[in-house]
Order: sequence, then C-alpha cells, then structure tokens
Amino acid sequence: MIKQLLVVIVVIIGIIALRATTRPDSFRVERSITIGASPEKIFPLINDFHNFGRWSPWEKLDPAMQRSITGPSSGPGAVYTWRGNSKAGAGRMQIMETTPSTRVLTKITFFKPIASENMAEYTMAASGDSTTVTWAMYGQSPFVSKVMQVFLSMDDMIGGDFSNGLASLKRAAERS
Repeated sequence: MIKQLLVVIVVIIGIIALRATTRPDSFRVERSITIGASPEKIFPLINDFHNFGRWSPWEKLDPAMQRSITGPSSGPGAVYTWRGNSKAGAGRMQIMETTPSTRVLTKITFFKPIASENMAEYTMAASGDSTTVTWAMYGQSPFVSKVMQVFLSMDDMIGGDFSNGLASLKRAAERS
C-alpha cells in the first residue's frame, strides 16, 4: 500500500515538473488606468519613493513593516527597501531610469518570500485633460516560478495588486 502511494506521489510530482518545463522563460504583467490629471502631477507620485506609501497596494500588508529610503530624493539612484511580515516579504527597489512625466523604470529585488529580480515600468501618456498610466512588471521565470505557474499565473498572482495600486494612484493624483 505504501509503495503504491509513493509511486502515485512520484508520478504526480513528475507531471507537475513536466508541465512546469512547458511554461515560458519570462513573464510580463501589465495594467493601465486613465487618471484625470496631467502627467506632471502623476510623475512625482511614482518617481519619488517618499510618495510610494500614498498609493502602493503593498504598504498596508504589514503596519509594522520597516522601510528605508536612501540615495537621491527622487529619480535614478533612489532606493526603497522594506522588511515585513510573511505577506509583505522583504526586498529592494531602485529607480534605474526616468523620463520626466513619461516613464519610470525600477529594478525590484525580492529577498523574501521567494528571491527574484524583476523590472517594473510605469509609463504615462497624456490625452487631453487625462493621462493613461500603465504599470508593467517583467522578468525571467526560473524553474520554481514555473512550478508555481502550473497552478496560478503571474497575472493571477499580482495583476489584482496592480489594479488596486493604480486605483490608489488615481485617487492620490486627482486629490492633489
């Protein structure tokens, strides 16, 4: 009986591993929102980590989360680090490139719960009195990530957070 159970477990693990090898080597998750504000009002909310707490969907996951902002006050070289509970995890974001009122590119290094490194890109496109803001995250999918994606896609895992964050960004920008 135990031998049969072990065979079943090995077969299930084999099937999961085989399915994981068919997953893409990279991922991209993207969400957009139209905000009733100019790119000039929105850009500082993204380009300055001191404003990150006003709209980030992850800031409320751990009220006791430790945060640190170092480097320049905004723009390339600005660094935001965090260490929180199991929901918030731990990591580091650094602004790599900015194009005023158009684009902010950040490198995100997650230390916990799963170590990874990805890029996040925010783009702003003006249209009359409003701006379409797009938030995208992309990166490589190591094998552990591919195994997770057998059960749940990256879009399912973080897409809702992006939508919530953009809705908060909209509220913050339109209040200013």
